[in-house]
Amino acid sequence: MFERIAELTIRRSRLVLVVAVVAVALMGALGAGAFGKLLGGGFDDPASQSTRAGKAIDEKFGGEPNLVLLVRAPDSRVDTPAARQSGQDLMADLKEEKNLANVVSYWDTGSADLRSRDGREAIVLAHVKGDETAQQKNAQDVIDAYTGTYENALTVRAGGGAAVGSDMSTQVTEDLVLAETIAIPLTLVLLLFVFGSVVAALLPLAIAIIAILGSFAQLSLLADVTDVSISATNLTTALGLGLGIDYALLMISRFREQLAAGLSVDDAVRQTVNTAGRTVAFSAATVAAALAALLVFPQYFLSSFGYAGVGVVAIAAVSTLFVMPALFVVLGHRVNNGRLPWLRRGRADASTSMWGRLARTVMRRPALTALPVLAVLLVAASPLLGITFGTPDERVLPEGAESRQVSTALRENFNGNDEAALHVVIDQTVAEGPLSKYAVELSGLQGVVRVETSGGTYAGGAATAAGADNANLGRPDAQQISVVSDLAPRSDEAQSLVDEVRAVTPPVGSQPLVGGVDAELVDSKDSISSRLPIAVALVALTTFVLLFLFTGSVVQPLRALLLNIISLGATLGVMTWMFQDGNLSSLFGFTAQPMEVSMTVLMFCIAFGLSMDYEVFVTSRIKELHDLGEDNESAVANGLGHTGRIVTAAACLLAVSFFAFGTSKISFMQMFGLGSGLAILIDAVAVRGVLVPAAMRLLGRSAWYAPGFLRKVHGRFGLSEGGPTPQSAAASGPTAESPYIRDSTGV
Repeated sequence: MFERIAELTIRRSRLVLVVAVVAVALMGALGAGAFGKLLGGGFDDPASQSTRAGKAIDEKFGGEPNLVLLVRAPDSRVDTPAARQSGQDLMADLKEEKNLANVVSYWDTGSADLRSRDGREAIVLAHVKGDETAQQKNAQDVIDAYTGTYENALTVRAGGGAAVGSDMSTQVTEDLVLAETIAIPLTLVLLLFVFGSVVAALLPLAIAIIAILGSFAQLSLLADVTDVSISATNLTTALGLGLGIDYALLMISRFREQLAAGLSVDDAVRQTVNTAGRTVAFSAATVAAALAALLVFPQYFLSSFGYAGVGVVAIAAVSTLFVMPALFVVLGHRVNNGRLPWLRRGRADASTSMWGRLARTVMRRPALTALPVLAVLLVAASPLLGITFGTPDERVLPEGAESRQVSTALRENFNGNDEAALHVVIDQTVAEGPLSKYAVELSGLQGVVRVETSGGTYAGGAATAAGADNANLGRPDAQQISVVSDLAPRSDEAQSLVDEVRAVTPPVGSQPLVGGVDAELVDSKDSISSRLPIAVALVALTTFVLLFLFTGSVVQPLRALLLNIISLGATLGVMTWMFQDGNLSSLFGFTAQPMEVSMTVLMFCIAFGLSMDYEVFVTSRIKELHDLGEDNESAVANGLGHTGRIVTAAACLLAVSFFAFGTSKISFMQMFGLGSGLAILIDAVAVRGVLVPAAMRLLGRSAWYAPGFLRKVHGRFGLSEGGPTPQSAAASGPTAESPYIRDSTGV
């Protein structure tokens, strides 16, 4: 296959480039409309009890409150005639808004719980209609129209889930622009240092641009058939830029190496595609396999990353395999044009390069050099022992965000938090007596301030006066019960209350559904934890199979999996130390909170895939040299000597793409960017530079072991880098007599 790709790009190089230009133009036009189709949210399981409760409330009660307007009378109390009149005017205007439903406030209910303790603020609750995308637009329209000063008498600020979602969506777009503004110029500068020539430095950017535009095009197409999170733009952009550069870097380095060895341009292209091209294909397969595991999760925040991630990896790989060789053919030796003054005319050979020397040093005393590195990584992973998980709330936004300030005021200045109430839905008729008994028992739970039903309000296990709006909680065929607590939203106590509410015996014959923000958190954690073993098993299995097909060894995949787990544990430990425990929060400007469960899973899959990316880069060259007759230690040292600089440069360039998201003002995007970048650097330096040669030295011949039946499988289906002659290939393949892969010397 790779030989055919090489011949095609050699014979039809200009046609390939013309097709690529047309494809880029089409992808750019298609991708331009992607942002208008993407959704916020996506953290909930559509089949969970809380989601079904939300749908039932939408259908039969007009929706849960998701927009809170915090209204303040600057110079007086909200009960003064002027403030009351302005409040009633505000209510009248809001009830005329076609995209709002269930608009209630202190002024029309008279509920003291909707007035602040000091009497200077009051709450307006409403439900913003529409799906995730429509809600954000509709909420922003209401916010733009009503926040600020109203009738020169009231100050209005917006909060609640719809306002938080709108702020997050706006911030994600701004952060993406800023991140790419930082990453692309810095990447170009680094490429100039890596290659030392202008032409060679620009080639990876060409592949990166194709990958990025292709990623936006595929997001636009995906959004037409399924829900796609707007946050996927961050991943696809970072991956498209990073992988496009990674793969191009590997191809360019190999092409220049072949030219320097005296091969003609055409032969250099053939050898590059057959070696580095094969590595790119396997590398893309391993990254895609890790990201495909995200598809097992029902939350579209995660599944959309799976679809988008697999797509952008495929685009980056295909464009590298076809466009890059075509550019090589057209440019030839001009790939080295535009040499910069600091370019060294000659490179140290593999045996004397820094990475080759490091590998030999490590292999002389593998245990002595590996143990300190392992100790540091394990210490870095230790914060995982105290990790806790949550879902995004207003605290992921900057402290200055209005929706966050409103949420803080609701917790601190009001009795209970209506916006964070638990909503119990009984989808059938319930008699007044059983309903009252159920509400009484709910009101007696620890932390519950009041329980509101269509028949009255309950507190402390007894009935109180019914509010003016209680009748709206009842329908002929359904009942809604609001359980308001004074517990901090998403706290351990609030999550325990969800379980306690669900454990209360309901009216006979009924099956209540419990929803609300805390119920959504409980259900999201349960959903992800139940599917996480499947995702991990799929990642491990596909990685094992791919690496076995690539190396012919069962030990190499196991070694790679173990080292990746150690490096990922260190990365997640550092992120827990920062974002959960609050270390460095003042430097990066985030608020410490439990680790966002979906983003943690996403970061694991991405970091794992990228780690395997570099695993393939290094192992491919080691395997190639081993098959050509070098002993195990020499193959490892020379393989790292050839690839160490490439892997380090690729890791630095890809880390820049992710670290740029550390400038985000949304904390879970900061965690994603910093964590992914850190994982890449740990893997490229500590794992590839020290742990891999140490493990290979300790394993010795066992590093290439495969049982007999698997040797036959690899002999039929396996692929390895390089283009050895049939004779050397036969000598280097596993045989029925030996459980080890033999090199050309028979070792």
